[in-house]
Amino acid sequence: MQLDSIPAFNHGADRGTVNVVVETPKGSRHKYKYQPTLQAMTLDKVLPQGHVFPFDFGFIPETLCEDGDPLDVLVLLDDAVFPGCVVKCRLVGAIEATQTVDRRTFRNDRLVATPVRSVDFAEVRQLRDLNPGLRGQIRQFFVSYNAAQGRRFRPLREVGAEAARKLLEAAIRTKAGS
Repeated sequence: MQLDSIPAFNHGADRGTVNVVVETPKGSRHKYKYQPTLQAMTLDKVLPQGHVFPFDFGFIPETLCEDGDPLDVLVLLDDAVFPGCVVKCRLVGAIEATQTVDRRTFRNDRLVATPVRSVDFAEVRQLRDLNPGLRGQIRQFFVSYNAAQGRRFRPLREVGAEAARKLLEAAIRTKAGS
């Protein structure tokens, strides 16, 4: 099975959880990206010295966003997992944002999720449950990560789990209509 064709939502006892395909592990300077045509992870870029992913970063399958990629998600895992690992998660919120690339501005939101099996983040149910300083560091990572590549990432607002789910459902509809 291709990683991008795994169901976005889980059913049965796990109803309400989502599947996240991790592309880039926490602490990595290497940005990996899943290439459906190859059915493999590829090295997309190397971040400048001093830049590392603060948490695991990936996508939710069966989604499509304005930037032409699946919906991005930052997974607050206790420790890093490997690229291609599928993690069953709860959505806790999103950073709604715009991104500007080559004078073209579009929405490029970042969902935030916690794994169903977590020790450090077991009690987090909403983005606001996180320390405000940590939320600020996450926003700043995306701003500086994009600036280092000549792009502008502008956070608009933080939203909770229900709004994140609506963003996910919209990205699923977009993919189904493409």
